[in-house]
Amino acid sequence: MSFEEYAALARQLSAQHRAGEQHAAAESARRRDLHAAVDYLQQRLTAQGQRLDQLGRAIGIDQPPPAPAPGAQGETAAWPSPPSGAGVPTAPSSGPPFAAGAPTAPGTGDGEVAGAAGAPGRAGVGAYPQLAAEEARLALPTAGSPAGGGVPAQRAAAADPAVELELARRMADEADQHGQQTELLAQRPALLPTWSPLARAVAVYAGCGAAAGVLVLILVLASGVGLVDGFTLGAWICAGLPAVAFFGGYLVLGRWGRPAMVAGTPPRYLPLGFLICFLVVPMAYCAYLLMVRGLR
Repeated sequence: MSFEEYAALARQLSAQHRAGEQHAAAESARRRDLHAAVDYLQQRLTAQGQRLDQLGRAIGIDQPPPAPAPGAQGETAAWPSPPSGAGVPTAPSSGPPFAAGAPTAPGTGDGEVAGAAGAPGRAGVGAYPQLAAEEARLALPTAGSPAGGGVPAQRAAAADPAVELELARRMADEADQHGQQTELLAQRPALLPTWSPLARAVAVYAGCGAAAGVLVLILVLASGVGLVDGFTLGAWICAGLPAVAFFGGYLVLGRWGRPAMVAGTPPRYLPLGFLICFLVVPMAYCAYLLMVRGLR
């Protein structure tokens, strides 16, 4: 080998070495990026799981109980028993030993010569124990078994880690979007969810006051037939029914006007509710009096 050939070979080996080092550095950088992406997705999924647990507890969904371990209910696996009549030794016979001059072929233990050589032509007698049809079918090798001559199953193609991580990232983004929508829905109460808190409180107190106004009309009719005296009617109109309407609206806002997820207690506007209830009920009575006088 000449010096020029040796130098060319050395340059080729050096170039291959540098290419290998570059490939190894690129592969190492790719692996670091993949590990960083996996750690980031793991943190995101952990945070999403914790947030989902909070949402479940907020809406009253308990965590599912853990699945029982296999065999926890006291069940034991039954071992298969050997097939009857195959490979089971029988007890030796209590008869006399072989006579002089008798053939010394092996027997079955009952004094009879076993095997095809011992009793040629006999039905049910062979050199090997006979198996049932089902047992023989199960004992034969199949194409899918290791002993069979079938074609092995095709291996699944190796998945690209970068593609799988990208799909996982997209799914995590979709989960974040759905989680944000769920949180927005959870921050709305069941009663009049699209209304503002002030409008909701006004509607609830006004509705309770209107219901109390209907009771006022019933009491007025009962007073007209002599079932309720004037003092009782005035007490219910001025204090009793307005207080009942106010506490009814307060309880309704606390039960159905509170979002499932909210920081603190939502406002119930107590002074506004007190004013509405103690104005609506006497106004309903005054409207009834004006209507009666107008009809006269």
